[in-house]
Amino acid sequence: MNQPYSYIHPQAEVADNVVVEPFVTISKDVTIGEGSWIGPHVTIMEGARIGKNCRIFPGAVISAIPQDMKYKGEKSAVEIGNNVTIREYVTINRGTEASMKTVIGDNSLLMAYVHVAHDCIIGKNCVIANNANLAGHVEIGDYAILGGATNFSQFTKMGRHVIVSGGCLVNKDIPPFVRAARHPTTYAGVNSIGLRRRGYTTEQINQILDVYRILYIRGFNTSTALKYIEADIPSSADKDEIVNFIRESVRGIMKGFKSTSEE
Repeated sequence: MNQPYSYIHPQAEVADNVVVEPFVTISKDVTIGEGSWIGPHVTIMEGARIGKNCRIFPGAVISAIPQDMKYKGEKSAVEIGNNVTIREYVTINRGTEASMKTVIGDNSLLMAYVHVAHDCIIGKNCVIANNANLAGHVEIGDYAILGGATNFSQFTKMGRHVIVSGGCLVNKDIPPFVRAARHPTTYAGVNSIGLRRRGYTTEQINQILDVYRILYIRGFNTSTALKYIEADIPSSADKDEIVNFIRESVRGIMKGFKSTSEE
């Protein structure tokens, strides 16, 4: 349903049952799937690919060109999955030649004033709270929760099932299944509650705890900790996911917490 005060470019592909409220601008080379709702004063620019049953609230700007001096006008996209909620004044920039797209996974919630820069990849079922800022090329795993006013440096990565406390500045990679908090951002335990809610067994959670005790509690450096983890922890998909994430990290992983007396 198109309101008389909105503008939809003739070359945009908008499903018949999409609700478009007044004062919306939808540019060419845009697709919007069935059942979506586009709230008042939303701007959707070239290259947006929006899935089914999404809700985009007033003031959001989707698929603007990257805030990147290297961008030379290449044709790129923002890909938003199904059942995604984008709250007021969220900004999502499209990709650059590095990956040509920015991606928001299915069932994710981006709260008001979130900024997602070019070439970011956000997994499925993620929650990003108010005023969080993701610089370019950030990768966020499935089921992640980012607290309000968190800031991610470019090229940082975060594993699945991670929860980050509000106000954190993240400039190192955060491995899967953990809680991150404090200043600077450090390990604050395993996200046991979140894992239980998502069906992880006590045995699985205990093994993940064992891995992170070696990595963060026993005082080893990362390379030594990995040797002990490989030798002492039985093989499993969860262990392999953690080890592979750490080995593939380019920026290095966040540190463990030390009290003032320990320092």
